[in-house]
Amino acid sequence: MTKLGIMIEGQEGLSWGRWRAICTDVERLGFASLRRSEHLISLMGSETSDRDCIDCWTSLTLAAEWTKTIQFGPMVSPLTFHMPAVLARQATAVDLLSGGRLIFGIGAGWNENEHQVFDVPFLTTKGRMDRLEEGVRIIKKTWEVSNPKPPRGGTIPILMGGVGEKRHLPLVAREAAEWNYTRLDPDEYRHKRQVIAESCRESGRDPSTSRSSVMANYIVGRDRDELRQRAVQMAEVLPRLKRDSPDEILDVARKSAFVGTPAEVVEQIRSFAAVDVDLFMLQHFLLDDRDALELLASDVMPALAA
Repeated sequence: MTKLGIMIEGQEGLSWGRWRAICTDVERLGFASLRRSEHLISLMGSETSDRDCIDCWTSLTLAAEWTKTIQFGPMVSPLTFHMPAVLARQATAVDLLSGGRLIFGIGAGWNENEHQVFDVPFLTTKGRMDRLEEGVRIIKKTWEVSNPKPPRGGTIPILMGGVGEKRHLPLVAREAAEWNYTRLDPDEYRHKRQVIAESCRESGRDPSTSRSSVMANYIVGRDRDELRQRAVQMAEVLPRLKRDSPDEILDVARKSAFVGTPAEVVEQIRSFAAVDVDLFMLQHFLLDDRDALELLASDVMPALAA
């Protein structure tokens, strides 16, 4: 069954009140997972640098208390921001508080600007991959030697992204419970999944134990007028979408997002799901738009489950 989760870009205006409302709504509506990014400042350029960006791991600690059943976690925490052992201890605390519901997303870091703005060292690609590989080793060792331990057999499921075939995907195959893909390119997705499967076999892992998810933006509306309204609102959040008319915004958005009425969005997701996707994480950029979440829950999720 195709599952839907909600992904929040925490650097694009997320406040504590908004986060609490989102945690409540996403769990109440029955989504499979709730995740949020970890960045230090808006990624949309200088004109958006005044947007709220609440701390990721503090927000996850609150999510452990504010929710009761839903899976949640970072997608992803860059190890350029964290000492791996300290992060492993933080993740353990959040996982224990939530009763074992954390998905532990970690990555190498990629946005050079935020590192420069906050004087965080930004390593070379090789240096960041070295840190990620070594970080996974340290995280697993920390779980072995420290107490208390994570509640699910002493470990926490690790999530990774990335598409590099030389180092990143083989690391995913060895260490990650879930791989997240961030483009709407089914042919590339299928190829990368094959690379992961081959790497799994080389490392002695059953490829069927490797889960995958796809992250994508969405714009949904009950009819054409509602869709146009949301398109205009979305362009205010994502400057790259700004055009002269709502229809032009929708045309541009369709290149990288699920766009349309609930029935159209269902068909688009089903088409991509045919290449063996376990979970779709929909980026919810309109943080106060509770109606869009309600529409996904009432008209999209049931159709995908049918």
